[in-house]
Amino acid sequence: MSTVQGARARARTEITAAIKDEARRQLAAEGASKLSLRAVARELGMVSSALYRYFPSRDDLLTALIVDAYDAVGEAAERALAQAAPADAPAERWVAVCRAVRAWALAHPHEYALIYGSPVPGYTAPQATVGPASRVGLVLIGIVRDAHQARGIAVPRLTPELRAEAERMAADFAPGLPPAVGPALVAAWAQLFGLISFELFGQFHRVVEERDAFFAHAAAGLASSVGLVLPGE
Repeated sequence: MSTVQGARARARTEITAAIKDEARRQLAAEGASKLSLRAVARELGMVSSALYRYFPSRDDLLTALIVDAYDAVGEAAERALAQAAPADAPAERWVAVCRAVRAWALAHPHEYALIYGSPVPGYTAPQATVGPASRVGLVLIGIVRDAHQARGIAVPRLTPELRAEAERMAADFAPGLPPAVGPALVAAWAQLFGLISFELFGQFHRVVEERDAFFAHAAAGLASSVGLVLPGE
């Protein structure tokens, strides 16, 4: 790459980052539904036509912000797993990952709301968001799979009515695990983000006071629901 091309690439990267930073500020102030390319351009001192060269539409900008948010929380989950001590039991690793996801959400409430809050009217997430959105789930599935392959897990109960669906789930996203684990993983995934959303959006006000202890207890319960057991249990 020539010096001129390198300078252009750096400039494009810097301007793209500035656009997304301003868009995040607007998300915090106005919410995703009111995000406006014209307003972003105005705040950055750009003409709208120049900004469109980076993001052709509001939806393109929203997608970039959504992918960034999913990647950020995914990185937090992956980092928590990588930093777990070798002696930690699978259930302890699970709880550590859940805590990292919650910590990221509390530190980035508006980005969390963008990906796990109310849908943005008129916006349909493209296929490009699927991979980033899967990162947290894949970390949790990996913990359960490793435990199953090592010492085994307490396979959850499964009703006959759910057998076919469980087998489809196992084939789709949890290969190598007993089919009964699939529905349990989906339920645990939903409950994890339900717990975080309730805390972040105020539903725990005057209900749960010791939030850290409560979340750790709940995350351990989710670990148990997918067949992982904490030491001493």
